[in-house]
Amino acid sequence: MNQNASLSAPPRRTRGIVLLGLAVLGLAGAVFIVRRPLMMSAPRCMAGRWHGCLDTFNGVVLMTLVTLPLAVLVVWALARRRRAAGVASAWRMSLAEVGMVHGTVPFLWLTLMPGAGVGTAPPRVSLVPLRDLVTMGPLGIVGNLLVFAPLGFFAPMRFAAAASVPRILALGAGCSALVETAQYVLRLDRVTSVDDVLVNAVGAVLAALASRRWWRTAAEAPSDRPRPAPAPAG
Repeated sequence: MNQNASLSAPPRRTRGIVLLGLAVLGLAGAVFIVRRPLMMSAPRCMAGRWHGCLDTFNGVVLMTLVTLPLAVLVVWALARRRRAAGVASAWRMSLAEVGMVHGTVPFLWLTLMPGAGVGTAPPRVSLVPLRDLVTMGPLGIVGNLLVFAPLGFFAPMRFAAAASVPRILALGAGCSALVETAQYVLRLDRVTSVDDVLVNAVGAVLAALASRRWWRTAAEAPSDRPRPAPAPAG
């Protein structure tokens, strides 16, 4: 059994290295594609100016990429602390927690970004299902699918109570309904649409299905309590 375990360790390590390499290449490719818009907003963001940085799509994307190393450092610190305490699946739990926050907050910021008529334009509400899908367009649909995709991907990995498709659907729909309500109450010159809630919830479910193979960890380690030490023999 020890020989089999030692033989299976290198393939797992190799697979992890390959996946990490693909992730780095994918991130580098994405940065290469959007490099020009990001560089246009970089001077204002680096100078700490609100206008032209955090109130634009390019600025939010740039700051998300800039803070990515900090998010990785937080994952490492949390995982190291948990491993020292004997917590099972320390790395996966830490990655799930940071991934939910770092992946969801930028999309929420973009969703709550005010329009040109903020505070003056009357609130617009669309409660007819599927009516706004035509006006969204492919880019709008993809954007709405991604809003709560990080939450749907990582939440079942971290919380055993969320490790089911109906619960993720309810979580995505509930969070989206709160965002749409905030848009209406704050009069952000955005359309409060039931289709946004539907597409956001579907995006959360699709992301959850993509991480379903890792839900097992959430069921095995539903809390941060360290594993009990084995009782002494005899």
